[in-house]
Amino acid sequence: MPKVLISDALSPAAVAIFKERGLEVDFQPGLGKDKEKLAEAIDGFDGLAIRSATKVTAKMLERAQSLKVIGRAGIGVDNVDIPAATARGVVVMNTPFGNSITTAEHAIAMMFALARDIPQANTSTHAGKWEKSRFMGVELTGKVLGIIGCGNIGSIVADRAQGLKMKVLGYDPFLTPERALDQGIEKVELNDLLARADFITLHTPLTDQTRGIIDAKALALTKPGIRIINCARGGLIDEVALQAAIESGHVAGAGLDVFVVEPAKENPLFALEQVICTPHLGASTNEAQENVALQVAEQMADFLMQGAVVNALNTPSLSAEDAPKLRPYLRLAEQLGSFIGQVTEGAMSSITIEYEGHVAGLNQRPLTAVILKGLLSTRLETVNMVNAPAIAKQHDIKVTESRNNQSSDYQTAIRVTVGNGKGARSITGTLFGDKPRIVSIDGVPTEAELTPHMLLIENLDKPGFIGSLGRTLGDGQINIAAFHNGRLAAGQRAFCLVSVDQRIDDSLLKRIGSLPNVVSVTDLTF
Repeated sequence: MPKVLISDALSPAAVAIFKERGLEVDFQPGLGKDKEKLAEAIDGFDGLAIRSATKVTAKMLERAQSLKVIGRAGIGVDNVDIPAATARGVVVMNTPFGNSITTAEHAIAMMFALARDIPQANTSTHAGKWEKSRFMGVELTGKVLGIIGCGNIGSIVADRAQGLKMKVLGYDPFLTPERALDQGIEKVELNDLLARADFITLHTPLTDQTRGIIDAKALALTKPGIRIINCARGGLIDEVALQAAIESGHVAGAGLDVFVVEPAKENPLFALEQVICTPHLGASTNEAQENVALQVAEQMADFLMQGAVVNALNTPSLSAEDAPKLRPYLRLAEQLGSFIGQVTEGAMSSITIEYEGHVAGLNQRPLTAVILKGLLSTRLETVNMVNAPAIAKQHDIKVTESRNNQSSDYQTAIRVTVGNGKGARSITGTLFGDKPRIVSIDGVPTEAELTPHMLLIENLDKPGFIGSLGRTLGDGQINIAAFHNGRLAAGQRAFCLVSVDQRIDDSLLKRIGSLPNVVSVTDLTF
């Protein structure tokens, strides 16, 4: 029975989901705040469910020998060392949609607060003042809202802003013109957005490309009186540059829910009346907290019990619905990877994977990851579908994929070709029913079902070869379970795949390799 450790506060309903799905649960809220105790406790658990308090470090992961999945109830995973988790083959999941509405609503609330100076007016009125003329606001109707990052949260903000009769601009390299049109967003470049917007709101992850996206140079391009909202990630805005722009009067105000350093107990921006601050409350509603807790429990249970991968940050997603469709292809993919890995000599420089026919219409990312896992496992230890793509990249192996929805000789086929600088080897497989079948080796038609122990022999198609091979195996007390032969043309290059009942020792392999017309012999295990 898989075991899950919950190291942060999580809804009792989420704990119940784990148990109902057949998992053993150890619920220790608060454990994640003590890194040493967490490291001592983690060994033996298959899953770790966390919020933001738990810090998953490389050192802790070294102690987590059984860990397969980390589930973050929420969107941010700054507290997880994802490269270290990937290297150890641990899936890292988050719940990007459970708090989307809540975060979008917080951004809209910030925009209203900025437009009408609501927090400042509230403080003044509580102090017994009646400064009606001091707090002159602006309307949102007819104003231009620039959204940086038009993903799930950004698109909800756009929808709400349009309801307020605002004009919405969007900057997002991944936003297609068609999707922008559907959402009523005018897709623009960043400098255009900066120059035209009356309000700017950020809804993008923090990456090397987005860090400091609102810096002194960007602020200089904005309208005088611009108001800026950040409910996404600290670090998207250069806080020093923002302070200077507010003090100069160029920026009328900022609504900040996130900061470069958190918890943000000291910050020069706190001294500015024009800055409205909240302590990272974007996801802090009862509904959102419940939603992400339930979502992470469902996702982790699906992974540990069914192999489904949803909202993973370091491996291809594989939904519970897709898993049954892909299961036979996953077996084929691993066999193809293992086969080509065992027959390829020397360092690999490239891997080309071609999907043809029915499989071209399926989700290929998990298949590619499994092919790489099968291939690299023939040379390296601790390789799985999570870390295989990263390991290939580390070894400077170029991976290329292609798809062709048209069937060729078979209704569905996968071809894997590996280059090693000197030449290339290829293997093609298909499914007969749900059973994987090899159908071509280096372009030579060779149909075979793979078994635990096999011989691959490349030979010249000459009379007497099969007889001499059979005698040699018989002399070595090796029983042939199945024999599959393929050739390009009479007398030319040929391959035979021989299924045997046991592994063949090195001395017998040498005898087979010395037979007349044998070019090479490889012992294969699956």
